[in-house]
Amino acid sequence: MPPSQDEPPIYQSEDAQAILQIAIARHTEDGDLTRSQLFEIADELGIAHNTLVEAEQQWALQQQETVALAEFDHYQQQRFQSHLVRFAIINSVLFILNWMAADTLSWALYIFVFWGAGLSLQAWQTYWPNEQQYRNRFETWRRREQIKRSFSRAMDWLLGT
Repeated sequence: MPPSQDEPPIYQSEDAQAILQIAIARHTEDGDLTRSQLFEIADELGIAHNTLVEAEQQWALQQQETVALAEFDHYQQQRFQSHLVRFAIINSVLFILNWMAADTLSWALYIFVFWGAGLSLQAWQTYWPNEQQYRNRFETWRRREQIKRSFSRAMDWLLGT
């Protein structure tokens, strides 16, 4: 069916993807496609088989990256929360000791303020990170996790488990 005169002759790539995504979701009953259906649609659109395979591999890598980023975010938040709990417990004990020893709060306030400032910076980096620093910390964490997994696999292999 040819386009009418009222339709725009060219769509931006993102717009075309969004339109096709909606059309495919409406076409399939449950919104899911099998791999063979995906290849059939690609054939109908004139997309080469190897192009679709490469796109599928790129999508899988992006999904792995998304999962790894979510794991890293969870790790960062748990780490911050752990530090926050330690901060609260230790400073409570220090306040009590300072109060019991001097009937006033003196040196415990300095510890509270300086440690609190450091903890505030960690909170900022955890929940509102600078993109470049976040990426660097993520890559460091990812390498560390890969080393842990490799070491764990080697130990399992050596121990025969």
